[in-house]
Amino acid sequence: MVGIKDIAKRAGVSISTVSYALNGSPKVTEDTRKRIQEIADELNYVPNMAARTLKRRQTNIIGVYLADYGGSFYGELLEGIKKGLSLFDYEMIVCSGKKSHLFIPEKMVDGAIILDWTFKTEELQKFAERGHSIVVLDRITEHENIRQVLLDNRGGATQAIEQFVNANSQKVILLSGPEKGYDSQERLEVSTKELSRFGTPYEIIQGDFTEYSGYEVAKKILSQPQSFPIDIFAFNDEMAIGVYKYVSETNYQIGQDIRIIGFDNSELGALITPRLATIGYSKHRWGMVAAEKIIHLMRGEEAKSEHIYTSFIEGGSFSILRDE
Repeated sequence: MVGIKDIAKRAGVSISTVSYALNGSPKVTEDTRKRIQEIADELNYVPNMAARTLKRRQTNIIGVYLADYGGSFYGELLEGIKKGLSLFDYEMIVCSGKKSHLFIPEKMVDGAIILDWTFKTEELQKFAERGHSIVVLDRITEHENIRQVLLDNRGGATQAIEQFVNANSQKVILLSGPEKGYDSQERLEVSTKELSRFGTPYEIIQGDFTEYSGYEVAKKILSQPQSFPIDIFAFNDEMAIGVYKYVSETNYQIGQDIRIIGFDNSELGALITPRLATIGYSKHRWGMVAAEKIIHLMRGEEAKSEHIYTSFIEGGSFSILRDE
């Protein structure tokens, strides 16, 4: 690989002169800069970004850490982060997996936005202690170098349960997500508390936030004797859509035999028939707020933790059945 030593040798100048020229420094004349750039192009010189990063201690890149990329959930969130960062002349790199955690201590990214339940809180605390700026979207953890932008899971779950209570549900099936997932656990805690408060029986069936798990849960439920309508609160829209898919293979109908409320207000949930009733919020705004927080935090500016609020979105998948 061609380096600046090769360019310096060809141009008959010092290595520092080549460095100044390639980095646009006013320490060299325009004629010298142009001649060195022509030689660099002729030799197919490619700048070593890692070396530049170590020298400047800044990449203008934020690492966005996700547990996975499956489903339709992440697109709008990432678009919001991307747009928010662009306002500050920053870019993002989307990361997943243990090895990518090294990007933070090795300063390959200037800061990190975390939506990855596999990322241990203790590890984040260690990074924060070393001065790295972090915004978390999936947990509560306190440190001067960490801020939180969290969904109002409690408010959203309360609104969903309120619909079941108002519909005089005889029993609510809570289709939960990953056992260690912050959002899932928040929704589960509030749902069970509210249902108990109103004396409404419930059953917890664990899924994993995937469409497949929703499909399998629906198969399991409908393979057993049931009283209708069956009421389900799916902790995300992906699992709710999995329920739709299985029900479509039977003689039962969503909205009548099976009443279901999701969480996330996904684009697909709005397009299926009947429309999925769900808990909605702006994923785009969530991403933009996270981007804003990480930049302000890195700059030492005011950056308070924040919640993204939710609302109930009506849909034909859940209606209050009335006596004729």
